[in-house]
Amino acid sequence: MQTPFQTTFREARDTLVPDPAGPHGPLPPLLLGLTVVTGLVDAFSYLSLGHVFVANMTGNVVFMAFSLAGASGFSVLASVLSLLSFTAGAAAGGVLAQRVTAHRARLLLGATVAQVVLVLAGWVMSRLVDLPAGGGDRWTLILLLGLAMGLQNAVVRRLAVPDLTTTVLTLTITGIAADARFAGGASSRSGRRLLSALAMFLGALAGAALIGHGHADLPLLLGAVALAAVAAGLLPHRRSAAAWTG
Repeated sequence: MQTPFQTTFREARDTLVPDPAGPHGPLPPLLLGLTVVTGLVDAFSYLSLGHVFVANMTGNVVFMAFSLAGASGFSVLASVLSLLSFTAGAAAGGVLAQRVTAHRARLLLGATVAQVVLVLAGWVMSRLVDLPAGGGDRWTLILLLGLAMGLQNAVVRRLAVPDLTTTVLTLTITGIAADARFAGGASSRSGRRLLSALAMFLGALAGAALIGHGHADLPLLLGAVALAAVAAGLLPHRRSAAAWTG
């Protein structure tokens, strides 16, 4: 019988190097890449666009309440715009999922290519404006990045790979604790869940460190590069008839 550590290690290994014939094929490591992008982009939005998230909508709802209660440093308009742009991106992701419903690789590839365009546009704009951004520059960046992250969230939801939502960690962390052996659980998928949390942490850490060292635009460039890498990883599978693509 494997120890909890051995089980966790095996689950993490199987997430990073999945069985090509498994139920999700190469999707788990690619979704971890998207989780890193979430950390990078939210670090940029919070630190360079003034206390607003473009991927974590729970945070925006809370920030909106803070602002309405008179707390300083928060903007109702920024939170509302982020919510609306994220919702529009999610709606676009829903439309894409309806049109490419029969092939998971092509669905994620289409969404990721669109994200590359949106995040690259945000990066170009971030190079042309003063950061932290204000006024119309701030609203445009929130719009571009909110669309990108809403699109990602909707498509990843449709892919339904367990514990790899790429944008939300609350249930993932809850699962780590609630399913742990000491809580009477089977420690199911703890390796994958830990990797998901680590991926977002590392993305946010890298983004915050770059901004803190005077490279405020680089989180978006790194995010675009990571998205392009995910798209490249999907290209060989766009015509695949493997079971995981259906």
